[in-house]
Amino acid sequence: MNIITLQNLVKNYYLWKQEIQVLKNINLKIDKSEYVALMGTSGSGKSTLMNILGCLDTATSGEYILNNINVRNMDDDALAKVRNQEIGFVFQQFNLLPRLTALENVALPLQYAGMDKKKRMERAEEVMVSVQLQDRMHHKPNELSGGQKQRVAIARSIVNNPSIILADEPTGNLDSKTSHEIMKIFEEISSRGNTVILVTHEEDIALFAKRVIRLKDGMIDGDTMNKK
Repeated sequence: MNIITLQNLVKNYYLWKQEIQVLKNINLKIDKSEYVALMGTSGSGKSTLMNILGCLDTATSGEYILNNINVRNMDDDALAKVRNQEIGFVFQQFNLLPRLTALENVALPLQYAGMDKKKRMERAEEVMVSVQLQDRMHHKPNELSGGQKQRVAIARSIVNNPSIILADEPTGNLDSKTSHEIMKIFEEISSRGNTVILVTHEEDIALFAKRVIRLKDGMIDGDTMNKK
């Protein structure tokens, strides 16, 4: 079952009255619970595609069908609701709020969703345990290692039980050992039925995914299954 369908997707930007085509007629289907790596060099369009998949940006033309709903027909409120409830984001820079504890950072999406404090803290604690950070719940980000910060970011991304996890270079600031530990967590998330879409330029990280989609000059240049 397709959770994401892209049909003739185009994204253009304008720079000094010049039109620059970043994505060119992208056609792509991603199934529910698939684990996909998006790869490409700088300028290939992978970050732009990630932003569109995450409803952070909109296409110039073409269709994006998410869970059988055409994103083009959504207003800003509907898009915000999708970002909060359907999509979990993990970033290279962690994007944690420095004045909040790890637990409070994880609970933030639930606060935005309107859940009462007792329930959201219980859920946040549960997710912190699932990423093996139960002993760091009340530490602030500056008291955590890079790997621990990324675990907090992952916990925050899954706290709402989203359908899709979008991870943008999640190991870019981590050493090899910690990177592989983080990728094992994504494997576990995928095995539980979430769709995981990972943007990376590292071949060894892409090997953790089941499927690798390569972009070049705004077009799909390859779509292969990893052999495991």
